[in-house]
Amino acid sequence: MKINKALWILVAGPYRSGTNDDPELIEANVKAMNEMALKVLQKGHMPILGEWIALPLIKEAGSKKIGDAIFNEIFHPIAIRLQDKLDAVLRIGGASQGADEMVNQAQKKGLKVYYSLEEIPELITAS
Repeated sequence: MKINKALWILVAGPYRSGTNDDPELIEANVKAMNEMALKVLQKGHMPILGEWIALPLIKEAGSKKIGDAIFNEIFHPIAIRLQDKLDAVLRIGGASQGADEMVNQAQKKGLKVYYSLEEIPELITAS
C-alpha cells in the first residue's frame, strides 16, 4: 500500500525492561529505538520517541533517579499525550509493559499499530 501523506509515528520499545536499570542496557534500548526511528524517517515518515521529549523534562523537573516520583509523573504520560497528535505507533523490541501500554492506548484512540517497518505504507513522493 502507498499513501501520499507522511505519518507521524511513535516508536515504542523497551526502555527499562530487562535492564535492572543498568544505564548501559537502557542506552542500548534507546539506541535500538533511535535506529528504528531513522528507518521510519528514511521511509518518508516522521518518527518520534516519547523519550526525546520526556527525558529532558524529567531532568529539568529534578528527578534524581529512574523510577522516582518525578520520573513516573512524566515518562509514560508524555508518550500517551503525544498520541493525540500522532497517526500510528510502531512497536519494536522485546517485552515491555510501557511499550505495550503505548500500543493499548493507541488502539483505544483508533491509531494504527505496526509491528514491523515493512508494515508501514510507502510514501508517494512527487518527482
